[in-house]
Order: sequence, then C-alpha cells, then structure tokens
Amino acid sequence: QVQLVESGGGLVQAGGSLRLSCAASGRTSSSYTMGWFRQSPGREREFVAYISRSGSTINYVDSVKGRFTISRDNAKNTVYLQMNSLKPEDTAVYYCAISSYGLSRSSSAYDYWGQGTQVTVSS
Repeated sequence: QVQLVESGGGLVQAGGSLRLSCAASGRTSSSYTMGWFRQSPGREREFVAYISRSGSTINYVDSVKGRFTISRDNAKNTVYLQMNSLKPEDTAVYYCAISSYGLSRSSSAYDYWGQGTQVTVSS
C-alpha cells in the first residue's frame, strides 16, 4: 500500500506562484512514474504533468507549459509542482498520483492518489 500526501496549496493572486509537494510513504519505490492532475467543479479530472522515475522524461499539458515545473527527489520520495504565473483558470483541486504502468497522461494508469490540495487563483 502507498500513501500520498499533498501540501502547498492555497489562495494566490493571478500572476503569483505556489509550490506543491507530494510525499509518498509505504511501499514506495523510485521506479514509479509520478504525476499531477487537477479537477475543478463540474469538470473531469485533467492531466497536468508527469515525471519518469529517473526524472529524464517530463510531459505537461499544453496549458501549463512554460509556467509549471515538475520535479522529484527520490531520496525523499517526494514530487513537486512549481507553479508560476498562475491564472484564475488554474483554480482546482490538485492531486498527485503514482503509476506502476509507466508514462501516461491517463488517470486510469495511476494506482494511488493523494487526497488533493486546493489551489485558488484570484483575478
């Protein structure tokens, strides 16, 4: 079993920054792909970014490219999402997840999920 705990969400003005963290515990391994997803009211959960086990392969949804940066520290079993130049449309609950299936933008490929952290961007 794997537990994921996100932190770092909050309220920020448009143009501001936040850094999300996700700490994994339990049967963790650095051999997992880790990803971030988000969901806003009335919308389906959306892929944001993933990072491979080595950190050498990273993928972002187009809407966050150039503004968000995903990274990981395998020694700490932690993945980060640095979010800059935030926009009101980034407002959502952000979830981290682990996939044992490999690199994927699909939520169905992820085995374990955190409880989510709210990010609210005011205009």
